[in-house]
Amino acid sequence: FTHLNLAYLKLLKLYLKFRDGSLKKVRPFLINDGGDVEFVKYEEGIVYLKLAGACKDCSLADEEIKDTVETILTSEIPEVIEVKVIDA
Repeated sequence: FTHLNLAYLKLLKLYLKFRDGSLKKVRPFLINDGGDVEFVKYEEGIVYLKLAGACKDCSLADEEIKDTVETILTSEIPEVIEVKVIDA
């Protein structure tokens, strides 16, 4: 493998761990309130998420993402140091 392939595999592993683990813990609560969240990208320790549904228009969404999603991700996935919400 080349360095690029190894970096891609590491990113893929991180994404799958996020999708199949941490995200599954958070999404039911968001969906219950009429919202949702989706993974956009991961760069240099930062996970970028996009809000959907009711979460997209909620003024408290950024704060909730910081308090809930970031806490779960940073505790379960050591590579994650921060979560940011973006309009993708």
